[in-house]
This record gives sequence, C-alpha cells and structure tokens, in this order.
Amino acid sequence: FGFFPLFFLLYFIVPYRWKNGCALLGSLFFYAWGGPKFVFVLLASITVDYFLALGMRTENGKKRRNLLIIGLILNVGLLAYFKYANFFVDNLNAFLGWFGIGQLGWTEVVLPIGISFFTFQKISYLVDVFRKVKEPLSRWTGHALFVILFPQLIAGPIVRFKEIADEIRDRRANLNYEEKLLGLFRFSIGLAKKVMIANPMGAVADGIFDKVSDPTGIQAWVAMIAYTFQIYFDFSGYSDMAIGLGRMMGFHFPENFNFPYLSKSITEFWRRWHITLSSWMRDYLYIPLGGNRKGESRTYINLWTVFLISGLWHGASWNFVIWGGYHGFWLVTERLFLMRYLERIPNFVRVFWTFGLAMVGWLLFRLTDLGLVGSYLQALLIPTGNVVDLDPSTITVFFLAMIFSFWNVNSWTHHVEKQVYSLASVHKTVFVASMTLLLFWTSAIGVISSDFNPFIYFRF
Repeated sequence: FGFFPLFFLLYFIVPYRWKNGCALLGSLFFYAWGGPKFVFVLLASITVDYFLALGMRTENGKKRRNLLIIGLILNVGLLAYFKYANFFVDNLNAFLGWFGIGQLGWTEVVLPIGISFFTFQKISYLVDVFRKVKEPLSRWTGHALFVILFPQLIAGPIVRFKEIADEIRDRRANLNYEEKLLGLFRFSIGLAKKVMIANPMGAVADGIFDKVSDPTGIQAWVAMIAYTFQIYFDFSGYSDMAIGLGRMMGFHFPENFNFPYLSKSITEFWRRWHITLSSWMRDYLYIPLGGNRKGESRTYINLWTVFLISGLWHGASWNFVIWGGYHGFWLVTERLFLMRYLERIPNFVRVFWTFGLAMVGWLLFRLTDLGLVGSYLQALLIPTGNVVDLDPSTITVFFLAMIFSFWNVNSWTHHVEKQVYSLASVHKTVFVASMTLLLFWTSAIGVISSDFNPFIYFRF
C-alpha cells in the first residue's frame, strides 16, 4: 500500500533509459527495508560475481574454470555460513554433550532474507556465462538488477540468467498496457490465493499443530490437509504475484507451479511443484553429477543426493533433510518398479495416491520436532476422535481449496490473455480489468482486517 503504488508510478513515468536504474534503486530499497544489515554483503558478493563473469570472456579454458570455481566457493560458502552455521554448531554441541565434553561458545548467525533464492540465481549467472549460454552483462547495474529484482528476490521463482538476459538489455516491446493489465491481473490472483485461501488454511493448521501435541486421528488429518492447501496456495500465490509484478515491469519470469496436486506420481509432482527449483537442481546438480548416464545404481545415488540437498536447501533442520529423503525414496522406488504398477491403475486412483504421499511429506516438512511427527503419523492411522469445530466460512475455504487444486484453470487464464490482446474486444478487456479490481479490492480488505501473516517461503 506504500511501496507498490509509489514505485510503479515512478517506473511508468521515467524515460525508458532510466527504467533499469529505477528498478534497481527500488529493489535495493525493498531489500534494505527488510534486511538493512545485509545489503552491503549482498552488493559485495554481486560485485565479485560481476568481475568473475567478465573474466570468463577469455578463451583460456583453465582460467575460465578457475574463475567459476572461485565464484561457486564464495556463493556456496556464504550460503553455508549464514544458513547452516547455527545448525552445525547446535548438532556438534549435542554430539559433544553425549560424551560430557564442554560445548562450543557461539553467537547465533542471523539469516539474510531470500539468501537461498538469490544464491541459486547468482550461481546460474556464473554457470551460464561459463557455458557460453549468454554473454555476461557489461554493466554492473544490469547484473545487480538481475540478482535483486524485487518481485522474485525474496521467494522466487528462481530466475536463470538466460531467461531474462535479453529483457534486462531491452524490453521496450513488453512495456504496453496489455502487459501491465495482465501483470496486475496475475498479481491479484496470487494475492487472492494468499489472503482468501492460504491464510484461513494456515489458521486451521497452526491452531492444531502449534497447540496439540497428542492429536486424535481427526485432528491430525484436518491439520495435515489444511497445511497441504496452505503451503500450495501460499507459495503459488507468491509466485503469481512475483510473475505479475515482473510482467508489469516488462519481464517474463518462468512459471513455478502447474497444478501439482493433479500429479499421478511423485516424479510428475516434481515436474509441477516449484518447477524452477526442480529444473535448477536437474541442470546444475543432477546432470553434472552424472544424471542417468553412468548406470542404474549411480542414477539412484544421484537422485537421493539431489533430494537430500534439496531438503537441506529448504531449511537447516533434520525434518527438511528427512522430507527430501522421503521424496527421494519415492522417486527411486518409482524408477525401480512402482511406476509399472501405477500405469495399470485408473488415473484418479493415481492422483489420490500421489496426493496422499505429498500430504504425508508436508507433515514432515511442517513439524520440526521429530517426536511430534511420530505422534501425528500414528494418529493418522486411527482417524477417530471428536470432529474438529470449523466455522462455515472455513469449511467454504476448504471446498474452494479443493476446487482450485484439482480443477485445471490454465485454459481459462490463457483465454483471458487472448481476450485482452484482442483490440476488437475492448469490452472484454474492461471485464478483465473489473475482475482484477474486484480480486485486488477484496484481498486488500482481507489484508487490512487480518494480523501479520508472512509467506511461508520467506524464511528460506
């Protein structure tokens, strides 16, 4: 309600040659507002990456490889220190405590906002330049804008350099009213997902997970289902908002979700859920490890490795590692034999089976206390107990969450886009603008009347 209108008012009125500078200054302000202590760390690492990438323009293969290695060590090192130092020291002290050895003194490290996301983007920049997919940006401001562009800086999508390099250099063709309207429409859809579905589902899930340590079966199922819907609409809502804001600025960010709860296997689930992370892991980790080119056993090891790292990427806690291992287990199992059996059963059964596996995974993801995980898993096996008291509005939200999780509306949104670009149908463009205003206004009322409720992936 402050930054959004002021930034876009300025961005739209400045001459084109100043738009990158305007976006960069706005993004710096945006990040500094939430994490002022880390702005200079971020800018310093961006500057190092910038000069390393420029150095890779040489034809000396050894020098280029050494520059890439330096960049990878610095970026992974920063991520490891800020995100995992506390985790490492805590576990080391616990280990030492078992043997009665004195514990290490340690000052807790504060996690910079969005470090998991912008680290992966910075790595993609260096690797894409090294592979000569794209030439490095000649201006520091362009490189800095790629890293800290505010719509996707905090929680993705993970945008690769090659995907928006051309638009950083020139996006005049994208700065028209149709793109702005469609961007605002997409932003409003994401905001509505967050406010109207994710937040009410989160209230149900938190009300049980945070207060009930010995749940009944009914409580465990309600909490698990509510969190399953919460995390999808929360994260996909943020991605929609980021994609919409980017489009209003002339950038086209990659899609991050494609109705993952319609998946017929865990393998398909990871092609639909957090798509930019899955593809990043595939191209920058799984394939460099050997992918499926070095035999069956090595393929399974690579899959496990990727998903254990993916779990740890989400958070410095053992439950995230277990969650990654859980998904790795099902991926390997499907490759070994399970897919042959799944292909013989009706699709709706496969969707139901995969949705159930994903829900159990979200239980592991949500609960950091492994003892509590055990209590909830045990309760799931015996779905008894008193019915959880839900008011009519919450029950309505449950039904909306089910509808918009299992009803593929992509064809409808594509139709809307075609109508907006149809200059002969101005009234349809007005209709889309009216829908956008209605979604935005209703969501705004929800924001004003509710407590602070941050996006789940802000802490990653």
